[in-house]
Amino acid sequence: MSEEAAATLPPVVGQLKDRFGPAVIRVSTFRDNVRVLVAADRLIDMLSYLKAEAGFAFLAELGGVDYLGYPGRSEGARFEVHYVLLNQETHERLVVKVGVDDPDPILPSVVSLWAGADWMEREVFDMYGIRFEGHPDLRRILMPDEFTSFPLRKDYPLRGRGERHNFPRITRDES
Repeated sequence: MSEEAAATLPPVVGQLKDRFGPAVIRVSTFRDNVRVLVAADRLIDMLSYLKAEAGFAFLAELGGVDYLGYPGRSEGARFEVHYVLLNQETHERLVVKVGVDDPDPILPSVVSLWAGADWMEREVFDMYGIRFEGHPDLRRILMPDEFTSFPLRKDYPLRGRGERHNFPRITRDES
C-alpha cells in the first residue's frame, strides 16, 4: 500500500495495528472499502474490540470465498470469511477478513457477539463446509441434510451426476 493510500485510512486501522500488532496481517482498500486481513487466533478479540470500543456495532454481512485455483494467488489460505462491519454513528464500513484452510476449515463463531450471525454462519457452513466452533445450532440451512458436499467450493462437480445420488428417488406412485 502506498504512503498516500495509507494516509487516507480511517483511524481505526491504526488502532488495530497498535493494539493487535502482527495479528493484522494486511490492510488494503478497494472502491472505498477498507479491508483488514487478520489472524484467525485473534479474530474474536479483534471483533470484540471493534464492536465494544471502536463503534462498529453492526454486522452487515458475513460471507465466504473459495480461492482454489484463483489466478495470481500463490499464498494464503484456500478460504476466506469476511465480516462487513458498520459504525452507525460515523457511517464507516470495515471489512474484516480471516483465512482458513483445508482439510478441516474451522473458525470461532461470532454468534455471541452478533445474534444475527447465526444464519449467516450456517449459510457459509452449508455452502463451503467451514465450521464455526461454538455455534449454537450449526446445521444445513439451504441444502437437505442428506447432501454430502458443498456447492460453492471451486472443486464441486459442474457436470455429470453431481450429487443426485444423495437424494431418494420418488416415483409418481409414492408422491
